[in-house]
Amino acid sequence: MSDTPRYDALIIGAGIIGANMGFEMAKAGYKTLNIDKLPAAGYGSTANSCAIVRTHYSTWPGVAMAYEGFHFWKDWEEYLEVEDERGLARFVQCGAIYIGNDERYSEKVLPLFDEIGVDYEVWDTTAVTEHVAGIDTGDHSPPKRDDDPAFWEDPGTQITSAVYTPIAGYITDPQLATHNLQRAAEAKGGEFIFGAEVADIRVEDDRVAGVALADGTTIDAPIVINVAGPHSFVINEMAGVADSMKIKTKALRHEVHHVPSPEGLDFENDGYLIGDDDLGTYFRPEVGNHILIGSQDPDCDPQVWVDDPDVFDRDISDEQWRVQVLRLARRLPSLGVPSEKKGVVDLYDVSDDWIPIYDKTDLDGFYVAIGTSGNQFKNSHIAAYCMLKLIEAVEAGHDHDTDPVKVEMPYTRLEMDMSAFSRNREINRASSFSVLG
Repeated sequence: MSDTPRYDALIIGAGIIGANMGFEMAKAGYKTLNIDKLPAAGYGSTANSCAIVRTHYSTWPGVAMAYEGFHFWKDWEEYLEVEDERGLARFVQCGAIYIGNDERYSEKVLPLFDEIGVDYEVWDTTAVTEHVAGIDTGDHSPPKRDDDPAFWEDPGTQITSAVYTPIAGYITDPQLATHNLQRAAEAKGGEFIFGAEVADIRVEDDRVAGVALADGTTIDAPIVINVAGPHSFVINEMAGVADSMKIKTKALRHEVHHVPSPEGLDFENDGYLIGDDDLGTYFRPEVGNHILIGSQDPDCDPQVWVDDPDVFDRDISDEQWRVQVLRLARRLPSLGVPSEKKGVVDLYDVSDDWIPIYDKTDLDGFYVAIGTSGNQFKNSHIAAYCMLKLIEAVEAGHDHDTDPVKVEMPYTRLEMDMSAFSRNREINRASSFSVLG
């Protein structure tokens, strides 16, 4: 008798989506094992996520999945069905304001909100200034860097309108949220091992058979799910499926910065999540009455692609720090520009069109939940649920490639056509090709 451990499913990764996969599959009766090379759940790029919850997407699947995801966060304790000795992650529903003169709002996003049922209001500049103390409503578009002389010009026009969505917000501690999911999975029988590096995907008779770890340990399972975040392309190469996927993933270095709120402004309690297309940024309240600033990856900002996700520059760059803080200062003129740089640097697992891949692969039993492009933290629950339904269908003999699996989402009862997240889709030109947490 073999002493090789055997599971129904192995999940490579214990970030927010990997941990959620463990929970959803364990609930469904699978014997699961999450394997992560890092010391704890949510220890990698998840820990540095901006953890934004918002429904502003330019595609129907994007809006629908995010709207579904909001309901999970709103009912977080009920969803988990378990207590965590560290406490529960907190969802701060501060609301979001999207400002700019981009026609995406009126022509793309708002019709999707209307169809799906997302509450929103369209504000004029007077309403924006009433809600956000000290905000400048000048039209600074298109985004520029501070070495462009036009960056410093006074805006000749004002933004025409803004869109407010009350259900948006953020999770204060993304790593704690992941630990909550680990405990929820364990309560259903799921297992986790940490400090364990996958060195090979084992294949027998044209089907995945399990994994081999760097220490020589082998583990058997008829189902293996790649949820390895920025390492996803490495795992796909191990499995021999990378070349057969039309949509690829790669790792992108990204910086997010923290600055104190302007004096006299309690942004932590009174602030909003603000998506600023004009300046190419987004910002939200941060614990300690700070403001978190991220880039929407405008064309003027350089992109730093990383060949080895274990080796990249983790130091905040002087240039990106300066331009990000100055962009925020253009929107909040009373902002002080601190001398000390604070923030985080980590990697996004970016797909070719910045839309995730939730799919089977050409290797039987090998599945992927990858290419989350820095914006899928909010969707971990519904992504895991949809992946579970896809796996169940495929393992029962359904040909997802020719007849895509469709999943009724549990809260909204909207139907998600999983071909939207296919590895073999055409690049979705409706995507914004950018990120807003």
